[in-house]
Amino acid sequence: MSAQEELFHAFLIKYAEIGIKGKNRYLFEDALIRQIRFALKGAEGDFFVRKEMGRIYVEAKSGFDYDEVVERLSRVFGISGICPMMQFECKDFEGIRARVVEYAGKVYPEGNFSFKVQTKRADKKFPMDSNEINAALGEALLEAYPTIRVNVHEPDVFFYVEVRERVNLYSKIIPGPGGMPVGTSGKAMLLLSGGIDSPVAGYMTAKRGVKVDAVYFHAPPYTSERAKQKVVDLAALVSRYGGPMELHVINFTDIQLYIYDQCPHEELTIIMRRYMMRIAEAIAEETGALALVTGESIGQVASQTLPSLACTGEVCHMPVIRPVIGFDKQEIVDIALKINTFETSIQPFEDCCTIFVAKHPVIKPNRKVIRRSEEKLAEKIDEMVKKAIETREVISISP
Repeated sequence: MSAQEELFHAFLIKYAEIGIKGKNRYLFEDALIRQIRFALKGAEGDFFVRKEMGRIYVEAKSGFDYDEVVERLSRVFGISGICPMMQFECKDFEGIRARVVEYAGKVYPEGNFSFKVQTKRADKKFPMDSNEINAALGEALLEAYPTIRVNVHEPDVFFYVEVRERVNLYSKIIPGPGGMPVGTSGKAMLLLSGGIDSPVAGYMTAKRGVKVDAVYFHAPPYTSERAKQKVVDLAALVSRYGGPMELHVINFTDIQLYIYDQCPHEELTIIMRRYMMRIAEAIAEETGALALVTGESIGQVASQTLPSLACTGEVCHMPVIRPVIGFDKQEIVDIALKINTFETSIQPFEDCCTIFVAKHPVIKPNRKVIRRSEEKLAEKIDEMVKKAIETREVISISP
């Protein structure tokens, strides 16, 4: 058992945005608790997650892997901070004093730092007020460890003491991902490719509390099974943050070939994207999703100029969320690295978008011209789209 596992048997979970939800706050707290329980499912140890007067606690009921628990909690949207803490029953100052001195010696054995004690006395029956506790604990720490010093303005270490039904003692706040608990903002359908951008878009949408499912357009034999597996792997990485998802795999080959045969090649990418959006919206409506999500960023490629985005977006009735619309490529890459999707995204397996790209794609499509070109598809396209939706493969993805 590590020193951390021996010392810390509970975690205080801090949240930020949930705290301003007024009378509905309890709904978001309950959703966050469900997500925490799901995140810890399968982890070593037995955990009890509960809330108490604006606090959420994760308490270990048996031996556990400290690093694993922190890593799992750090992926739960809605958590702003993870505080490993000592939690103990104590209603007299001498007991608190002894625990604080013990804690400081074990967590900071080097003993050369500045500190400040910050107490919250939620239990108003306790005979000392917060300032009195701060002063007395500071004095006790200075007496026990002569090499440390008080700095009330910019301390190296804050010792946080909360006197409640039990006493909470902690000094480390590990950053959480922030955002809102997944499932509190409805469901959306992500157009997931094998690139860098769309997994990041899925992550950012889930961060706002949206449950994300995904649709992938596969074009065998032009795209390989390895390309499909790459997307499955990306979906699994996104689901580590957003929870379980359904990945809808569409066989897009016949539709692409039909567009290729009937339409001007410089319009191929735009028309192909328009049918992807139509199909994704149909699946979204069928599954109860309220919006589409894409990884489009203005000007990044020909299909993502503002005229192109307007042209592809006009075929949709539901909102199209584009979380990375104003990001440059490096900003998107930085998030991909942070969420561990980058190395998978750059694997050299082509998706259907890159296989059928024209040499000189139109970058300022005229919507009237595009609609006229699509009229050439009228004989077969509706039936082909229907078949593609009906014969899709649905893969259940879990983190």
